[in-house]
Amino acid sequence: MARMTPSEAFVETLAANGVTEIFGIMGSAFMDAMDIFAPAGIRLIPVVHEQGAAHMADGYSRVSGRHGVCIGQNGPGISNCVTAIAAAYWAHSPVVIVTPETGTMGQGLGGFQEANQLPMFEEFTKYQGHVNNPKRMAEFTARCFDRAMSEMGPTQLNIPRDYFYGDIDVEIPQPMRVDLGPGGDRSLDKAADLIAQARFPVLLSGGGVVMGDSIEDCVALAERLACPVANSYLHNDSFPASHPQWTGSLGYHGSKAAMKLMNRADVIIALGTRLGPFGTLPQYGIDYWPKDAKIIQIDADHRMLGLVKNISVGICGDAGASARALLARIRDRELACDANRDERTRTTAEEKAAWEQELNEWHHEKDDYSLEMIQEHEREPGNWLSPRRVLRELEKAMPEDVMVSTDIGNISAVANSYLRFERGRSFLAPMSFGNCGYSLPTMIGAKCAVPDRPAVAYAGDGAWAMSMVEIMTAVRHGIPVTAVVFHNRQWGAEKKNQVDFYGRRFVAGELNQAGSEDFSDIARAMGAEGVRIDQIDQVGTALSEAVDAQMNDGKTTVIEVMCTRELGDPFRRDALSKPVRHLAKYKDFV
Repeated sequence: MARMTPSEAFVETLAANGVTEIFGIMGSAFMDAMDIFAPAGIRLIPVVHEQGAAHMADGYSRVSGRHGVCIGQNGPGISNCVTAIAAAYWAHSPVVIVTPETGTMGQGLGGFQEANQLPMFEEFTKYQGHVNNPKRMAEFTARCFDRAMSEMGPTQLNIPRDYFYGDIDVEIPQPMRVDLGPGGDRSLDKAADLIAQARFPVLLSGGGVVMGDSIEDCVALAERLACPVANSYLHNDSFPASHPQWTGSLGYHGSKAAMKLMNRADVIIALGTRLGPFGTLPQYGIDYWPKDAKIIQIDADHRMLGLVKNISVGICGDAGASARALLARIRDRELACDANRDERTRTTAEEKAAWEQELNEWHHEKDDYSLEMIQEHEREPGNWLSPRRVLRELEKAMPEDVMVSTDIGNISAVANSYLRFERGRSFLAPMSFGNCGYSLPTMIGAKCAVPDRPAVAYAGDGAWAMSMVEIMTAVRHGIPVTAVVFHNRQWGAEKKNQVDFYGRRFVAGELNQAGSEDFSDIARAMGAEGVRIDQIDQVGTALSEAVDAQMNDGKTTVIEVMCTRELGDPFRRDALSKPVRHLAKYKDFV
């Protein structure tokens, strides 16, 4: 036991958990602790807006496998973080948000910046630690860090601001990490028996494979089965794209090859995935999820097993450990799928080749509305570019070992077809929370954690405007990133719904149709490099030069790409249908 202040106990516990960076905005609520961050080896990185801080903590944790930490002033500072913590929750990111609170003697009196902060985060945290006595500061702080890692999700540490002061006797807890096993023998044996009977197994590699650093284990299991491997939705980095058994991502704007091969499966091995509903919806008019396939679902959270899909076997275990245990059971066993191994390999290669050819030739969206937009832009000044052609050129120019984040939105969603990775912890997206303003701050956090990897953020112009001010954070604090802004002057994903379901009655979906807003100019005003391009042969060169400037000169660059207003498939075909109007004055809108 040592004598110290609660602030010192808090900071010492952060240090014990390896915290070296915290994202946030300074505030009087935690100033006593902030005063000793630097001597403890902790860098507070000031952001422009607290939502950006929590997104940065998310990106930091996702690419490093360590905690991401954010903090802010009580009340408005903390409430600004809610959206980003929700995104981290659905990404299973071990973020710790520290929420200093109104002092205990003022609570309930309606004082300055007072708020009840625990209910704000209740739905989006795995654990909430509320310091109810200064003597328990280190205990609750340590528990928040332990729970974030053991349950793979955000935790909240709530501290009344007067509890940073005083003198206490305390022992700083050491981090506690829990090893996850492969699952129970009974469920593993049953799964192995199902696999042995499969004639066309398909492996679905999910986020748990990435979070468990288990891609090699996934590859070994897949190679024994010679089966197609699909990435689960927005986990394009869960299996190496250069591997012949890789087929691409399922879900919204994913790979047709992966979907068609999944449709043939008689046994699906869902490794490290909760099988989220949005990631298995029909796409391109293909209702690809097989109706009669046996499903083996493996997830570290037993509550996810069988939650979305009816399954034949559920295994509660670590993705890597489970893959190794299954491989040990089938390695030397006679499998039904061995008999048609060559045929399955050939079918996989053919479907992949057909999809690549389609992407090569898919220069424009083919629906009537998009064709009209192409014709409209051909009559206008400028040479605005097809989003799909831009995405293909970006893919070709993407550097090795790149990290990419995508925002929510139409073009960012279409990018799902074009993003391929060779290692895990490379692809960051807002997952099923789907909030705008995600990609830039998240990538800044990722770059802070892994500065030797190229960092690229994709965003449409609508989402970009929500968080572009964090370019100042990147410039001010020497965290260089490259951002690609697809400028098509509209809220594209929602506008597509108005095209398909509401007779092209556009309400609130248009941004600046003339394209006069110059985001490259705004970037330069914030101290970054800014490039605006409207020629297809400029795309790859612009990305290569920006990444070179990022890695060699420490420069942040915003590449603004002037795009046509073509629109991909609708975003919410699962949630919308043609409207019915009952009142006479609405009859023309049926």
